[in-house]
Amino acid sequence: MESKFTWMNGRLVPTSEANVPFLTNALHYGTAVFEGIRSYSTERGPAIFRLRDHMQRLVNSARILGIKQFQYDVDTLIDAAKETVRANDFADCYVRPLIYLASGGFNLNVDYAQVGVGIAVWEWHQYMGPEALAKGIRANISSFTRHHVNVMMTKAKISGNYANSFLARTESIRLGFDEAIMLDPYGNVAECTGENLFLVRGGKIYSPNLNTVLEGITRDSLVTIARDLGYEVLEQPISRDQLYIADEVFVCGTAAEVIGLREIDFRTIGAGESGPITRHLQEVFHQVVRGQEPRYVEWLDPVNLAVTTSAAVPAE
Repeated sequence: MESKFTWMNGRLVPTSEANVPFLTNALHYGTAVFEGIRSYSTERGPAIFRLRDHMQRLVNSARILGIKQFQYDVDTLIDAAKETVRANDFADCYVRPLIYLASGGFNLNVDYAQVGVGIAVWEWHQYMGPEALAKGIRANISSFTRHHVNVMMTKAKISGNYANSFLARTESIRLGFDEAIMLDPYGNVAECTGENLFLVRGGKIYSPNLNTVLEGITRDSLVTIARDLGYEVLEQPISRDQLYIADEVFVCGTAAEVIGLREIDFRTIGAGESGPITRHLQEVFHQVVRGQEPRYVEWLDPVNLAVTTSAAVPAE
């Protein structure tokens, strides 16, 4: 179902009117930052998963891009996201806030551009489908390298960064795979095109160091959950061949949630399906986002609680 309203620069407008001019700076240069956030149906109604953490990362991304100031703080953006979900009467949905350079800035200077902010929502269920959830997916090592940390800022969700992901995933799908695994400029495993990566070996969970990858909020959630469940989680450099001999490999992200990899570069991983630790984390994570795990209830932001500011007012 398409959304009825989108939040644009301080108010709700009909989604059909949530447009930007052709000469918008972000359209030409990728000068925008964004977040991918999920709202889930729970017993308390729709609730947005780790909303404050996502909005704080959005503001941090804007700072990394060089945007010195814009007119909305984190609390206002939180209220606006809830208001947009409520206005569209959605429960399970995807929330996409965007801070973008609107007019000006064609001299390649952030300081000379005006800043716009929008929040869109749309209904969303499973990214890769129930079969992928149960059986896992196929991936390959991409011929495209992940960004160097001093070429494109890897801790920010800058729109222009994702041309790299488009190149890699399009190549992989054309080759018959479901996803691409990207190496960093030093040849170590970095992440997938939109997900962080883990491997399991000898009952321990390993993940690449954070220095060249996005600090994923779903990743952080899984590390916390896994350690609370008693698993040892280690962060260290991972080589390509370590993936081939892993007992399990899985990826995670806002859209993908938790998905196992059954094959990498035509090599079967483990038993060729989602492994027991992957399935365990999948099960607990799905309980968490549905509000069924009391230890992590603070990660869910109920949409129907009263807002703290008058962040968004429907347009007449």
